[in-house]
Amino acid sequence: MTGDPSPSRPPTLVVGGGGLLGRHVRTALERSGTPVRMVSVPWDDPAAAREVLRSELTSFVGSSPDGRINIAWCAGAGVVATPADELDTEVALFRDVLADLRSALRPTTRLAFFFASSAGGVYAGSADPPFTELSEPRPLVAYGTAKLAMEEALTAFCTETGSVALLGRITNLYGPGQKLSKPQGLVSQLCLAQLRGTPLPVWVSFDTIRDYLYVGDCAEMIVDALDGLHEHARRSGSNTVVKILAAGTGVTLSAVIGEINRIFRRRARLRIPGAGSPGQVRDLRVRTVVWPELGHRARTPFAVGVRRTADDIALAYAAGTSAHRHQHLPTHVSEVSIR
Repeated sequence: MTGDPSPSRPPTLVVGGGGLLGRHVRTALERSGTPVRMVSVPWDDPAAAREVLRSELTSFVGSSPDGRINIAWCAGAGVVATPADELDTEVALFRDVLADLRSALRPTTRLAFFFASSAGGVYAGSADPPFTELSEPRPLVAYGTAKLAMEEALTAFCTETGSVALLGRITNLYGPGQKLSKPQGLVSQLCLAQLRGTPLPVWVSFDTIRDYLYVGDCAEMIVDALDGLHEHARRSGSNTVVKILAAGTGVTLSAVIGEINRIFRRRARLRIPGAGSPGQVRDLRVRTVVWPELGHRARTPFAVGVRRTADDIALAYAAGTSAHRHQHLPTHVSEVSIR
């Protein structure tokens, strides 16, 4: 348990605390004085992962003297290109974990649950951008379908237990700490290509538009949401709240490349093979119409966020860490998910 305990803030269990979002959520929670609990999960072994989570959740539910607990589910192994069978396993594990959590809850438990979903995954095939929380989700690939299935499982869980949940449909996260071995993180991969001096093939149009959300801002949104989730759910009349977490600004691939060129003071080496990539659409602008007050946390300018990301990658690369120099890395933008 870390952080300075505060009677006004319930303890929070962060699942997926080793990832980009989870690490920043933990930092934001600790900064707010929230008691934080982490769990190390063997994700490559679903049966073992379930056992670890069952034990941890049972212990965590009983750890709060007044019954108030929060869970921030920031885990997720899948990306746009992940095969359907692997995603099916992830969905099945999530459902099993919810069943175990349901069994662990006590009559006095008051649970608020954050689930990290994907705006790009669920709205990729939707009509008429910018998309809002009222837009009909239309996934184009298994990744988006899996996220919706997990949202539906959590919605059913909340209906049955009286818990509340925020289904956070996050746009393109970027920032310091991106795991470069995972085929996502366009900003990070472009920075790495600059440092390595290697060409990066681009398989999508330069006018492809995405909303890039700085991970630190997203983490602050999540902390604020957990603080007010019970009250917001009460006012909305629903146990689950669908919320797009976004910067609110569409940025083209051309602008991303231009910003990184400016930081490194040289043009990125790009190759244009001219092929498309499944699941990648041109325009994924969003506009939030639910709980808009959370949007004030999206205050890091894109240029500042990119600079911080570039500095982080440059430091690690210069130090010769295995995380940034010796692992298998994606080699082109069709592998790098820009959702």
